[in-house]
Amino acid sequence: MSILSPNPTGDLVWQTAWKSPIFRRKFFIGMSCVTVLLLAFPYFFQTIEKHTGPVLHDWVLNQLPPNDVSLWIFLIIWATALLLLIRARFSPAVFMMYVYGYLIISLSRMISITLVPLDPPVGLIPLIDPLSNAFYGKTYITKDLFYSGHTSSIFLMFLCLRRKWDRLFALIGSLIVGTLLLVQHVHYTIDVLGAFVFTYPLYRVGKWMALSGWNNVEHPVDQKASPS
Repeated sequence: MSILSPNPTGDLVWQTAWKSPIFRRKFFIGMSCVTVLLLAFPYFFQTIEKHTGPVLHDWVLNQLPPNDVSLWIFLIIWATALLLLIRARFSPAVFMMYVYGYLIISLSRMISITLVPLDPPVGLIPLIDPLSNAFYGKTYITKDLFYSGHTSSIFLMFLCLRRKWDRLFALIGSLIVGTLLLVQHVHYTIDVLGAFVFTYPLYRVGKWMALSGWNNVEHPVDQKASPS
């Protein structure tokens, strides 16, 4: 099967999944870790904003006059997030894959941002995203660069969604968001490319952690009839 039509993951309905002690344990662990992570974000981002690093010479950014496209980035990411939430309403597997994938990717970004300190690109225009920026603290953050959190988040949504047209929408959205981040000079090209490179293998690890032990009922699914 093509990447846009993956093999079914054997999603179980929420009522059935909740009967599994393993599912319940993983659900509470995942949600607890996400809560702790979101509470820690403002302290982490305010700390890394004090770091200094080089300003990279980026040929791609040099060809792109900076423009404020915050509204489009915001709309694409959160429209895709809403779609994911709707699908997760009928699929505990989709929900769990995103939760654990998000945890692992966020932790890896915290490590990579710490190990690869960079100063922001020349011409950066602050990204206005009232939902995401709420977790950054009082100071606008410019140094959460390698690798791009906005790109990795929407690309993870693409990987977690199951329906063909949902995935196509999210994939195109991922490419557009990555491009618009460069147009706004919020990230270097390597930040955006790195998001695609790192997100896929980390998603695979998160998927294994999320589904192992409870999501073991696999059967053919009619993509048109399936609510997942």
